[in-house]
Amino acid sequence: MDSTPLKGKVALVTGAGRNIGRAIALALADAGAKVAVNVRVSRDEGQAVVDKIAARGGHALLVVADVTERAEVDAMIGSISKHFGRLDIVVNNAAVRHEAAFADLSYADWRAAQTVCVDGAFHCTQAALPLLRGSGAGTVINISGLTAQTGAAKRAHVVTAKAALGGLTRALAHELAEFGITVNCVSPGMIDTVRKGSSATAKPEHHARHNPLLGRRGHSEEIASAVVWLAGPGGRFTTGQTLHINGGAYLGG
Repeated sequence: MDSTPLKGKVALVTGAGRNIGRAIALALADAGAKVAVNVRVSRDEGQAVVDKIAARGGHALLVVADVTERAEVDAMIGSISKHFGRLDIVVNNAAVRHEAAFADLSYADWRAAQTVCVDGAFHCTQAALPLLRGSGAGTVINISGLTAQTGAAKRAHVVTAKAALGGLTRALAHELAEFGITVNCVSPGMIDTVRKGSSATAKPEHHARHNPLLGRRGHSEEIASAVVWLAGPGGRFTTGQTLHINGGAYLGG
């Protein structure tokens, strides 16, 4: 079995400084891809991922950009094109996950979730489209979440944004198939991650209400392995799908 199925490919992972994004960037690099590691402000975390990829013998580029700002996204894609000469894989992982009761949810926080999760995926995918078309085997992978299917209290903004990614996935699968571009969604649930800062709540309330059948929380690396498969040769006949990885906390159709 080929240990580097993504050799010769170039990937962009947004929100790649920690947790699932970091694991995805490392796994793509281990699979042979050159990786553009995107962060918005956590430059030190992003550089640490780049350095770790280099220490493993891989190639990576730190790209600092706010995915909600189209000018910054266009500049980021331009840097990737200049540095690597191509782009084959776009992983839209950047997200906002903090909790707030709907009665107290500010419109600014509501819009922030939509802007980062949905607008960010729009900007990055559209800006990358010329390069993805030139790939011949391009792929877009949107990172959703368990509550997009189950719902959750105090997460109306996040649930709405993550659910929208499923719709975007299905729409783009239709539209981009003619260019040989697959578009899929990975929906993690109950993953053991470190949550800090304004973008996430330390202990999400819904975690206490879902019990994975496998009796444990998942690891970021288990999400990353699914992304590698979808981006590689094995995933070329899969498009428009949402892949649920949650240990049986939700049994989706």
